[in-house]
Parts: sequence; structure tokens; C-alpha cells
Amino acid sequence: ERERERERETMAGEKGSVLFSLVSRGAVVLAEQGSDKTEAARAAPRVARRIIEKLSASNNRVTYSQDSHLYHILCENGIIYLCMADESFGRRIPFAFLEDIKQRFSSQYGATVSTALAYAYNTEFSRVLRQQMEYFSSNPNADSINKVKSEIAEVKNVMVENIEKVLDRGEKIELLMDKTDRLQGEASRFRGQARKLKNQMWWNKIRNMMLLALIIFLVIYFILALACGPKLKCSG
Repeated sequence: ERERERERETMAGEKGSVLFSLVSRGAVVLAEQGSDKTEAARAAPRVARRIIEKLSASNNRVTYSQDSHLYHILCENGIIYLCMADESFGRRIPFAFLEDIKQRFSSQYGATVSTALAYAYNTEFSRVLRQQMEYFSSNPNADSINKVKSEIAEVKNVMVENIEKVLDRGEKIELLMDKTDRLQGEASRFRGQARKLKNQMWWNKIRNMMLLALIIFLVIYFILALACGPKLKCSG
């Protein structure tokens, strides 16, 4: 009973969502679904492919950490089910999500996956991935439905490893440079927007000064016209 209470407290503190998922046969991606909400989510497809290229074909569960996100992997019968989620989301729900995807995928496609081409099921199954990502990320009943399964209990024994263990030096540098390039691009766009805003403010200032000068000129002319006539010929 105390263990269940601790699990409920842990679940109550888990905030986050599943941001990316894919199904592959070895390094051949069969379907994937992602998001462009954050920089990490946009980079997830590239990082995920690097991971699956390094994985062995044996049945296992593993989690790799990268900054504040976790890549959870479930391998079974040569098929890899992977998702990336916020670290604060914990591991129970992401692995429950992977178990759900595994069952749906295997029941829908069966033995055909052994010869399927890359992205053969993406049109159909990416919708399933998106739907289940949203469900497991937002529905409070998602975990309670799946935690009764004995497989989910094995999550406690899944070791979390740093993603650098599956990337060699060149790949880590390439990913870092890609991230740096994106940051530099964003900084360049920011500077461009700042210059554009500065120029716009300068022209607004010039336009206001010219408008003020015109108003002053018209006021002076109006006063002189009242005193001397429209042609400003005042008699001595």
C-alpha cells in the first residue's frame, strides 16, 4: 500500500509530454510523428536516427538522456519503438505509450514489416502515433490503464544512460554545431528585426518632426493672413 501511495505521489509530480515517436526496423524508419514546438522537438528526428543506427537487434529497454529530455526505446523482434519526452514526465508513461504503440503496430501490420520499405506506413500510422502521443500526454487515465500490466513494472529496472554513449565524437560535434548554427541563425534574425525596428522608429521620428514643422508653418501663415490678408501685404 505504501508503494502504491509513493507511485501516486510520483505520478502527481510528473509534468510534461511525449514530443516525438517513431517505429523502425533496425535503422529503417517505418513511421514517425513529431512536433516543432521546441528546439529539442525539432532536433528529435535527427537524434533518434543516430540512436537507432547504434542499437543492437536484441530485445531490450533503454533510456538515453539529453539535456532535459529522455529518449525511451523498446526493442522487440527486430522492431524498435522509440519516443522522446520531457525528463520531468518520468519513465512509466512513456514506456506505457511504447507498449501501446507496439501492440497497435504489430496487430495492424504483422509479418509485413520484415520487408517494408522506409516510411511505408507513415501515412497511416503517423496519425496513430499523433493520437496516442496526445492521449498519453494529456489524459490522466493513460497510466492507470497500463500500469496493471506486468511489463510496465520492468521500467524500474531500465537504466538511464547519457546519449553520448551512442554517439561518437564526430556525431556529437555535428549535433552541437547544428544547434550552434540554429542559435546563430536566430540571433541573426533577431539583429535584423532590431535594425528594422530601429529604422522604422527613426523614420517615424522624422515624419513626426516634418508634420510638426508643417503645422507650425500653417499656424504662422494663418495668423499673418488674418492680419495682412491672404497675400501677406501688410500696410504701414
